[in-house]
Amino acid sequence: MRDKSSVTRSGAVTGVVLGLLGVVSFSMSLPATRIAVGDLDAWFVAFGRAVGAGLLACGYLAVTRAPRPSREQWRRLAVVALGVVVGFPLFTSLALVTSTASHGAVVVGLLPAITAGFAVLRSGERPARAFWVAGGAGLAAVLVFLVASGAVRGAVGPADLFLLAAVTLCGLGYAEGGALARDLGGARTICWALVLSLPVTVAVTVVSAWRQPPHASAGAWAGFAYLTVVSMFLGFFAWYSGLARGGVAKIGQLQLSQPVLTLAWSALLLHESVPPGAVAAAVVVLVCVALTQRLRAGSAPSPAAPAVPASPAASASGVSRRVDDIGRYATDLR
Repeated sequence: MRDKSSVTRSGAVTGVVLGLLGVVSFSMSLPATRIAVGDLDAWFVAFGRAVGAGLLACGYLAVTRAPRPSREQWRRLAVVALGVVVGFPLFTSLALVTSTASHGAVVVGLLPAITAGFAVLRSGERPARAFWVAGGAGLAAVLVFLVASGAVRGAVGPADLFLLAAVTLCGLGYAEGGALARDLGGARTICWALVLSLPVTVAVTVVSAWRQPPHASAGAWAGFAYLTVVSMFLGFFAWYSGLARGGVAKIGQLQLSQPVLTLAWSALLLHESVPPGAVAAAVVVLVCVALTQRLRAGSAPSPAAPAVPASPAASASGVSRRVDDIGRYATDLR
């Protein structure tokens, strides 16, 4: 019993580490998108990066000789593709043509609650009631910020609606992909989703490039390259593996740090002035869901099993299990 709980704890720690790597990778997505759409067409940025990542995915799957997904897995991969390959990149690109990355960072603060909601619907997870209370408070904080900032222009603008659509679809893709990664592994989940999307992403990219030939500064191309290699490809290796190991609802809470990181990147790279309202809304969301995470961890503790002295044979088998754990970590990344 003690061995089983030890393995569970080690898996949870690994899930947190992988999840944090994913969050750090994604935290620069909005500033990079803002830089890219300054010179490039938003549709080209959204779908072109998926084409580049899809080609990398083809190479990865060929080198690793990954087995083809089953029919049911293909259906679930279509949901992943809708959320993170098409939906989030498209709507954030359209939003950031007129909105700032710091404004978008606040709306991204909704992702933990949305991801957990889809985790209940798609993955069968059941967070405690306190989670929904704090998640609702975070949602209210973001909506108040949107209305307050939109009131300057008279109403909430189209960019705000694009951002809300982006985080909704992204939460769906995160929840479905995190659950599917338990079977396929984190890397293969995003790679097969990218490959599945190629007929659409290639077609849209060609049309957008024909309508507006891409001519951009080195900075815009650098932002596009980051979105292609990190945001759309490598970041998901760690993120989906973390969701699979630690649970979608729990590891999804790590996204609470993403708005704060994005605000910092926006100020550093784009020299955007971060309004106090944006910082306040981000902090409120962070506190609300962090409190929920604390309450979840402390509520309804399961009774501890009586400790049993370990025999020499059990200790040897424990070492063997630790070696097996390391092998499983590498498998999850694949």
